[in-house]
Amino acid sequence: MYKVFVNDKPLFLTNKISKETDFQLFLLESIDIKQLIVKIFQNKIQKAYLYHPDEGEILKTLKTKIPVNKAGGGLVYNKKGEVLFIFRNGKWDLPKGGTEKGEEIEETAMREVEEETGVGLLRVTKKLQKTYHVFKRNGVYKLKITHWFEMQSDFDGIPVGQLDEGIEKVAWFSPKEIPEVLLNSYENIKLLFEEEKF
Repeated sequence: MYKVFVNDKPLFLTNKISKETDFQLFLLESIDIKQLIVKIFQNKIQKAYLYHPDEGEILKTLKTKIPVNKAGGGLVYNKKGEVLFIFRNGKWDLPKGGTEKGEEIEETAMREVEEETGVGLLRVTKKLQKTYHVFKRNGVYKLKITHWFEMQSDFDGIPVGQLDEGIEKVAWFSPKEIPEVLLNSYENIKLLFEEEKF
């Protein structure tokens, strides 16, 4: 099962029909995905299942219905075990961004962390899960698939937010501060911390 967030509301892609009553169920093959997304953005639908019988085809089928934007991002730890966050659009987020032509996804993630925060001296320690969310750009809805990597950094300067990307603040938070930070973050960011030990 895949969890795609639309305006922080879950859209579950599944090959199993459950007996949940508070979820609306749609057939992925025949759904007008744009109409569904608009209804979620308008708060007419709170959560929904998109059903497809073949689990291996679910994501492929969704990708035929909505343009895909591939991105890489970092869950970055410093030498003190603190995690790097950015503050943008009124919420705490992790640094991430789209791939450039010919770039490996791991390179994208490292480049975006450095561009958005000024934090360098990065090394990837492990690959984390992918997250999925829908956003609107220039009137078009797109599915952003973000490949996340856990990273370590030996950087000990002052991080600086990339202003032209709307990043107002960059901060390191200790593990005990993170639960509070996540109260003002996105659902797909919270998913990454479910894997961590906080």
